[in-house]
Amino acid sequence: MSDETEKNLALGKQRSSHGRQQEEGVLVIRTVAMPADTNPSGDIFGGWLMSQMDLAAGNMAGRVSQGRGATVAVEAMQFLRPVKVGDEVTLYATLRKVGHTSIRIHVDAWARPRYSDKAQKVTDADFVFVALDDEGAPRPVFADM
Repeated sequence: MSDETEKNLALGKQRSSHGRQQEEGVLVIRTVAMPADTNPSGDIFGGWLMSQMDLAAGNMAGRVSQGRGATVAVEAMQFLRPVKVGDEVTLYATLRKVGHTSIRIHVDAWARPRYSDKAQKVTDADFVFVALDDEGAPRPVFADM
């Protein structure tokens, strides 16, 4: 491979990476904010972003409990900046606590303008889930305990 080819490949890999924005957390969801998700001002609805975060936390909660769960609380969400149409939204989840029937997961949301290399944190929150059995009643997170 020529030096120019290797240089172009390295640059392409750098541009195609998501540019990890934080030290901890697992990348759970990456999506693009679309026009259908906007409020009358043209920004992305906070509710849309919150639902994406709930999906990310629910994904992790399901993996931890190996079963069904329900969101019972969302704590301390503050929107730091608007998300725009076309922004790539990346959600990281970090397991914070596992109780007998509950799981606390912290989610960080980052947005990167479509043709930029720089992402900014737009919000974060703690999501609390309760593991559920087949009838919808709380069950131990680790069913074999």
